[in-house]
Amino acid sequence: MAKQAKTDRQAVIDSIRSQQSKRENRRGMAIVAVCVTVAVLIVGAAAFKPVKDWYDLRSYASDSLSDIGAKASVCQKVTTKPAEGNQDHVDVGTPMSYPDAPPAFGQHWNMWDTIDRKLYTASDRPDLGELVHNLEHGYTILWYDETIADDADAMDDLRGIASKLSSTTNLRDKFKAVPWTKEDGKAFPKGQHVAFTHWSVGGVGETDPAKQVGVWQYCSDVSGAALDTFMEDYPYMDSAEPAVL
Repeated sequence: MAKQAKTDRQAVIDSIRSQQSKRENRRGMAIVAVCVTVAVLIVGAAAFKPVKDWYDLRSYASDSLSDIGAKASVCQKVTTKPAEGNQDHVDVGTPMSYPDAPPAFGQHWNMWDTIDRKLYTASDRPDLGELVHNLEHGYTILWYDETIADDADAMDDLRGIASKLSSTTNLRDKFKAVPWTKEDGKAFPKGQHVAFTHWSVGGVGETDPAKQVGVWQYCSDVSGAALDTFMEDYPYMDSAEPAVL
């Protein structure tokens, strides 16, 4: 009889252990499922933006540069002022500030950004000292403020514009679109959220440094049409060092 009681107790213990084991297995599977779901969401989120950007750019495939964004009438007249700073290079890391918002010329770092990248955000934009050196090499820079940065449609237009000027070997595509932030300096003129800048030598082939000017055009919105005209009027050859990428 005692032996039977011992056997019954063992059976109960084995049953309890079996149930515990099953619960632990279910708990373990649930944890694995949650981890897999989180991993899938993370990978999906990482892949979503590039895929969305690619999909959005398809709508610009058949457009010319001048078809993208607002009409040229959203931009003010071009303005210029005498330029200085040609060949005035300083060491990388030297703090740089400029009186104009944004700069079109001036002292700059002895390093410039490569032609490869055309569109930047505030998180990865090159320093002003680099970008002004790009201006010396004939680049047109489109600067955009936080109003544009916060506008998804406007940023799509900028991506479309960058796709039209994407060549890394054609010097006519010396172009960059970069943010202008509060930390960089004063704001653009009231109501203006985009600015084109170019460092002109006073015309293609001009060699007199006294004729160099900074060139600006402010716009209330992104306009590929205005940019197209600006880059035709102030091409990369109209610069101190046009052959340098």
